[in-house]
Amino acid sequence: MTEFFTAPDGARLAYDDRGEGLPVLCLPGLTRTMQDFDYMLPHLPPCRVIRMDYRGRGESAWTGADSYTVPVEAGDALALLDHLGVEAAAVIGTSRGGLIGMMLAALAKPRLLGLLLNDVGPEIHKPGLERISDYVGRNPSAKSHAVLAAALPWVMPGFANVPASRWLEEAQLHYRDTPEGLRITYDPALREAFLAAFEGPAVDLWPLFDACAGLPLALIRGANSDLLSVQTTAEMRRRRPDMIFAEVPDRAHIPFLDEPEAVAVINDFLRACA
Repeated sequence: MTEFFTAPDGARLAYDDRGEGLPVLCLPGLTRTMQDFDYMLPHLPPCRVIRMDYRGRGESAWTGADSYTVPVEAGDALALLDHLGVEAAAVIGTSRGGLIGMMLAALAKPRLLGLLLNDVGPEIHKPGLERISDYVGRNPSAKSHAVLAAALPWVMPGFANVPASRWLEEAQLHYRDTPEGLRITYDPALREAFLAAFEGPAVDLWPLFDACAGLPLALIRGANSDLLSVQTTAEMRRRRPDMIFAEVPDRAHIPFLDEPEAVAVINDFLRACA
């Protein structure tokens, strides 16, 4: 059941807290909501799963482009842990969520039991960013979930052997059906925030990755990812030879997290955090 808490600046943010045991904080992708992890949930061992909608996404308040940044969202994640009285959690971060997780490792390491990165690293491959810039903040032209689901295999290059039922689930999870057609589940101003970061000066994120030293660390990569390159993956593994790792075949950005390879990494990671 969706609940709400108040961020330090007064924003009303949505979250879901279920289960008992090891706290696992799940941080979704850039334009996604807590439903990003729906496919993963049935495959988890008993644990306490905490999910959130970032500001401007899902059921959370829209607070404007200037506030849709990784540092602000990292602060919101810490505020949620404080609200729930959770001293430290294992973090599973998908794409944008992984960047937030690395920032938490750099700024608030005692709050992390470990970090799992889903198809993201300290270098973002430009083709992936260019693809995201094409759609972020824009409503799809498809008029129904069924029409969009039929188009997704063509607009999501790098995915194969995905059943039609999964593409329909994706369309239903990430787009609202309204009398005016399908609508995105987030503030369109996120486009402005994304483009400002995309067009701004390059930032060296390797210190954030290196800040994970001493924490259990895991990486899942889509074998056909256009956001996390083979070269960046190799360097991450060189710096952290103990990092739990798997590449998911027939997946690009991002794996769904219910693939056998992904499930194995997630369970190994949670055992390491426990």
